[in-house]
Amino acid sequence: MAMACVPDTMVMGTLDSLSNHFLIAMPALSDPNFHHTATYLCEHNDEGALGLIINRPTDLQLGEILEHMGIEAAAADIAAQPVYLGGPVQNDRGFVLHQPVGDWEATLKVTERTGITSSRDILEALARGQGPAKTFITLGYAGWGAGQLEEELAANAWLSGPADAGIVFDTPYEQRWEAAAGLIGVDIKLLTGEAGHA
Repeated sequence: MAMACVPDTMVMGTLDSLSNHFLIAMPALSDPNFHHTATYLCEHNDEGALGLIINRPTDLQLGEILEHMGIEAAAADIAAQPVYLGGPVQNDRGFVLHQPVGDWEATLKVTERTGITSSRDILEALARGQGPAKTFITLGYAGWGAGQLEEELAANAWLSGPADAGIVFDTPYEQRWEAAAGLIGVDIKLLTGEAGHA
């Protein structure tokens, strides 16, 4: 895994949190886990970072996960919601990125409006049609140890920029990588592995 363009937030050895930012894989990033991905960073601090890849659909639908957990979906459209591969870590575990934050048993609050929840209660609510208004469901997440993300940013494997919930929740998945780069004025398809070296 690697990152591109040292962000403006890196100043004199300190790094502001990149929580609620997109990490956009540079075209030359060859790691199969992250090739041509956009990742939504949910947490970033001195101990590391956690994010969800937002453009890697799986063959699974929510109904299959609910059935595996012994939860019945109240309607076919609920069961048909797509499930994404959030990353290579704990990809047997479900995570729900959602708005509004709400009140769930195990939620990491990313912003005032956005949370990531890994507890059963949110899946039960979704199954009843009573979950958060906007949801993005994954198996697994992307994780970085202390200092690892900063090294990858310095190595020019990623671009980063402020996230837009509309890209996560409303943009078709096959357009999210390009759309995330477009937020910072970059046409990702025009970049080569040498981008960022003027």
